[in-house]
Formats: sequence, C-alpha cells, structure tokens
Amino acid sequence: MTTKPAFNIRDDDDILAVYGEPLASRLFLGTALYPSPEIMRLAIKSASPALLTVSLRRETSRDAKAGQRFWDLVKATGVRLLPNTAGCHTPREAIATAQMGRELFDTDWVKLEVIANDDTLQPDVFGLAEAAGVLSREGFKVFPYCTEDLSVAERLLSAGCEVLMPWASPIGTARGLINPYALRSLRAHFPETPLIVDAGIGAPSHAAQAMELGFDGVLLNTAVAKANDPVSMAAAFSRAIEAGRLGYRAGLMPPRDMASPSTPLAGLAFRDTNHAS
Repeated sequence: MTTKPAFNIRDDDDILAVYGEPLASRLFLGTALYPSPEIMRLAIKSASPALLTVSLRRETSRDAKAGQRFWDLVKATGVRLLPNTAGCHTPREAIATAQMGRELFDTDWVKLEVIANDDTLQPDVFGLAEAAGVLSREGFKVFPYCTEDLSVAERLLSAGCEVLMPWASPIGTARGLINPYALRSLRAHFPETPLIVDAGIGAPSHAAQAMELGFDGVLLNTAVAKANDPVSMAAAFSRAIEAGRLGYRAGLMPPRDMASPSTPLAGLAFRDTNHAS
C-alpha cells in the first residue's frame, strides 16, 4: 500500500473558488465506509482533497467518545469539512440537521441532501429547493445534491445556491455518467456556476470524463473507500481529475465520422493507385 502524495498540476489562474473562497483542489472526498480510521487518514493524505464530507446523522448517532475520536481524526487532516444531511427525507429534517452541523463543526457550509426514494437515493427536488431557500436565508453556504435537470438548477440558484452538485448516477452504483448529454447541457446553460459532479462515480476514468465535459470538480466516496487499496485509488482519482481538467482546458479534439490520417501523404516516395481494395 502506497502513501505517495498524488501528482498535482498547479495553475494559479485556474483555482476553483466557491462562495468566494479558493479551494486547494477539485476533488471532494467522503469519509464513510473505510476499512479503518487509519486507512481513511492515509487515503485523505494521498488524495489531497479540497473538502471532506461528513455525515451528521452517522456521527451524532454514535456514542460521544466515538464521535469525538472521529472529529479529532478529521480535524487533524487539516482539510476543510463539508457536513452533509445524508439520510434526510424532508426539508424539515434536512434544515434541522444542517443547523446541528453548524454548531458541531463550526461551519456554515453544508452539503444538502433531501432524498425522495430509498432504492435510487434520488433527490427530492421540490424538498431540496425548499430547504435550500430556508438555509440560504439563514446564512448557510449550500451545496445541493441534485439531478441534472435544468429547471431544478434554476430553482436552486434562485433559492440562493451558488454551486450545484448534480449526480452522475445513483449513489454507490459506480455506473459513471449515465446521461452525459444532460450533464453537457447543464454545463452549457450555467457556464459561470461551479458544478461538482456528485454520486455514481466508480472509476478514475469516470472522474476524468466529468472534468473533460468542463465540470469544476468531483465528489466521491465509495469508489475509494471500498477499493482493494483505498490509498492508491485515492491517488488515482486525484490524478484523473487533474488530467481531465488539463485536457478540457487544452481543448479536446472533436469526434469525427470519417478517418483522417495523422501522417500526410504528400512527400511519399510512391503511391500505388492500383492496390486491391
């Protein structure tokens, strides 16, 4: 198992900023499902993420000592925390959980989840917009976990959100970008809004694909935590996100319907025009 730091390409004119604050990378990492606290710590070190998401329901449901140990561990990483409202099914639940998180973790940043369906974990887009409006008025900096629907995005932005977190596919499925057309449309409609792809990312190639579409970052958890080697997988995702972003900025070659030779024909010694077809 390696603990070698992830390769980083730093470009001072391409720093992601959300709610007016610059972030150190474009990778957001979850803190659930790791085989042990030590492996989680090493994976975080390997990935060098900008933010760590923390499940409020999970941490507050444990005994006080366990919760304190977890808090001490994540605090020691030095990475900014993004409490989330995972498991909430109503706006009221999500608002109360966010308020608890502000007191517990001393931050007004919150990843807002309001779940509509337990099988797909699809967001309740109506409840999400309602909760986002209330929390924004209370001074929260809301990161809403949403679908790629354009009208939902409009409502969330109108509710006060300055960043959106559309899913790639249902949480934990590892299916990658199941609707790249819709994600591409979302990116095109909101060119100035930070967009972080969240949920369903299963492989570094999925993360790179999201970044190549022009998204601003990727949030993931299960694909790292449940890997055979979470520390190496964390590094792989970090590098994939850097590569995808660099490729997007460099300008990807558009796909073609016909072949086009990379070696010019001019200057060849001879060309047999009578070759068999």
